Amino acid sequence: MSTRIAFIGLGHMGGPMAANLAKAGYAVTGFDVVPAANESARHNGVEIAATAGAAAAGAAVVITMLQTGRQVLDVFSGTGGDGLLAAAAPGTLFLECSTIAVDDAKQAHAAAEAAGHRCLDAPVSGGVVGAVAGTLTFMVGGAAADFDEAEPILQVMGKRIVHCGGAGAGQAAKVCNNMILGVSMIAVCEAFVLGEKLGLEHQTLFDVASAASGQCWALTTNCPVPGPVPASPANRDYQPGFAGALMAKDLGLALEALAATGVSAELGSRAAEIYRRFADEGGADRDFSAIINQIRDRSGS
Repeated sequence: MSTRIAFIGLGHMGGPMAANLAKAGYAVTGFDVVPAANESARHNGVEIAATAGAAAAGAAVVITMLQTGRQVLDVFSGTGGDGLLAAAAPGTLFLECSTIAVDDAKQAHAAAEAAGHRCLDAPVSGGVVGAVAGTLTFMVGGAAADFDEAEPILQVMGKRIVHCGGAGAGQAAKVCNNMILGVSMIAVCEAFVLGEKLGLEHQTLFDVASAASGQCWALTTNCPVPGPVPASPANRDYQPGFAGALMAKDLGLALEALAATGVSAELGSRAAEIYRRFADEGGADRDFSAIINQIRDRSGS
């Protein structure tokens, strides 16, 4: 394919996403500050540039997958004129796939447009498993024409692509989705711990709840106990598909949005507190479903 893509951020999520683009025939040039991430991406068909700006030079599309809004805004602007916006050719389409605050996403849009570029915020859901399999869900904010141009590229990396509205709407959808996910995982974990106390087998509770009103993604795809869902992280000692630190971060973004909008969300606020404690007390690098172990500990199990 003739479209040249720059991919900035080749970690647990970005690496597989870039690899899928290269596998599909796109010319992908990438960059990450971690040498091991660059080497892994190189092995998967991604050309590695010396700097983020060098990767963006000559690219028709620049994709960023970073950890924080500050990192995104910094790599966009750079220092001494060597940021992505200065390095990219006029009219480049930026796909900002990190999960960041809505206000940061809007700032990224404004900065890109001021520099003569176009921008979509396109955060993802689906974790590392979805990134590897190319089955991510993309929640996209920005102009409809830019979305139409980006959709074929996003379809290589994802299974469901949703245009959510204007600038920042993708991040708004992501923060709402992950608040639901955080709350529901805590509820599922509490139910399994209660079931253990009441003498229920894990499989029995799963068989009932997965076919009844308790059915949800946290139960049927990311089940927090080993056995019922073989692909869930619980069967791999909670090696993260979606790490506790990331859930804590995302729920922190939800708290910011709740405060900014004045929404009363008792469960969302409490979930943010619970996951922050989980991350601080050793759960940062475990799958977010491993919070079941903290619930067991606090229940005297």
